Amino acid sequence: MDFDWSVVVEALPALLGGAKLTVLISAAGLVGGTVIGVLAGFARAFGNRPLNAIALIYVELIRGTPIVVQVMFIYFALPMLAHIRITPLSAAIATIIINAGAYIAEIVRGALLSVNRGLKEAGLALGLPGWKVLVFVIGPIALRRVIPPLGNQFIISLKDTSLFIVIGVGELTREGQEIMASNFRAVEIWTAVAILYLIMTSILTLALRLTEKRMRIL
Repeated sequence: MDFDWSVVVEALPALLGGAKLTVLISAAGLVGGTVIGVLAGFARAFGNRPLNAIALIYVELIRGTPIVVQVMFIYFALPMLAHIRITPLSAAIATIIINAGAYIAEIVRGALLSVNRGLKEAGLALGLPGWKVLVFVIGPIALRRVIPPLGNQFIISLKDTSLFIVIGVGELTREGQEIMASNFRAVEIWTAVAILYLIMTSILTLALRLTEKRMRIL
């Protein structure tokens, strides 16, 4: 079978619409996931026992279950338990927030604990309060170390949005499936979908590399 580029051109507007929704879900989810991940990471690294225990349970629960199960629970089970209405888009964003947050928490914890303990002790010896030591001494060093693995998690979460096809979210993969079901041109459609994912991840990778270079990470 010959590859027909006209099929790709015809499907491109719909695919770009799906890609736009993919970016929206990823961006909203990763902003929320980063906030939760930073808080949970600090709790795991420097929190008291109750905070550490709560963060640990959250991290292990999310990392120990597939993201597909998580989104199915949020979309189908949670409304029955809490008697609330959840749209597919809301469920997708919430899942990215919760899932990415658990992995980012461990990234942040590892970066914080990797900073030489002597720097913390030196800051305290100079009379700085604990929060200033964290913000001005440990924080900047940990930030430089957290960017590469954090960028990797961003890329993984972006690609994980394809799994939300199971609840009918109209992201890129769902759009590709619907177009393919109508014209039966699987080779052209899935090639176009793959290229669009590659473009999005490449842009994100480039942005992260520029950030690393600017911060002079060794």
